[in-house]
Amino acid sequence: MTTDAAKPGYRVIPVRHWGRLAAGIVTVALLASIVVSFARAEIDWSVVGQYFTYHTILTGFMVTIVLTVVAMVIGILLGVLVAVMRLSSNPVVSGIAWLYVWIFRGTPVYLQLLLWFNIALIFPHVGIPGVFSGRTVDLVTPFVAAILGLGLNQGAYTSEVVRAGILSVDEGQGEAAKALGLPSGALMRTVILPQAMRVILPPIGNETIGMLKTTSLASAIGASEVLNESQHIYLVNNMIMELLLVSAIWYLIAVSILSIIQYYIERRFAKGGSSKALPLTPWQKIVWFFTTRRSLA
Repeated sequence: MTTDAAKPGYRVIPVRHWGRLAAGIVTVALLASIVVSFARAEIDWSVVGQYFTYHTILTGFMVTIVLTVVAMVIGILLGVLVAVMRLSSNPVVSGIAWLYVWIFRGTPVYLQLLLWFNIALIFPHVGIPGVFSGRTVDLVTPFVAAILGLGLNQGAYTSEVVRAGILSVDEGQGEAAKALGLPSGALMRTVILPQAMRVILPPIGNETIGMLKTTSLASAIGASEVLNESQHIYLVNNMIMELLLVSAIWYLIAVSILSIIQYYIERRFAKGGSSKALPLTPWQKIVWFFTTRRSLA
């Protein structure tokens, strides 16, 4: 049996997507104009290559990575704690958690960095009675102020992500575990959180990538991260755009690596969930190609 479309005298006319074609042409034209602008600009690319592996730049990049990791660890630990507190039936505990989230989500992270950097104006000395005591200005260095500002701010946002993940788990899971005599702490650790990971991990991965870029704000308080080091150099040699491009390339490299790690972690925790495969980014496709090729060799 043949269909009408296959009979002689019929012609199949494909659907024309003129909107997609126009959007593609405009996008390509814009990208081409940007590339041409960079090519014609007075940028000394040899300077970019010279400072790309410069010792000071590499040191600043390592500080950026350390700030990202430490701030995210603090943020995740605080986020889980505050999320559990927010869900507590104790009004005092849940109220304190709500106040913490309200303050640190309600003020800009740039302002919080400045407050922590100048905290010595409120507390000139800090310490534990009988153990140690010191001047706040000596203890809260720019690096420490950056960790406190970024970590505490991230904790407020992470707590909402974790709380949403916990609430996404069916209440029957907790009721069944309680009926079996499982303590509250073990219930949260072994039943609720593992199931909530599929909801928690994607936004946490995005928050980590965002934190990597947010560390650039620490340059405002003198933390020696990669952007701050680039600024120090171009204030001397006046190669402003070249040093900014060096910082941009390092940020892009770090974000690409984090995106690949995020993909594999999400895929690991997605087992048993939806069968729909997570889409691969171009960088993830490149890594997948080389790792698969090595395993087959």
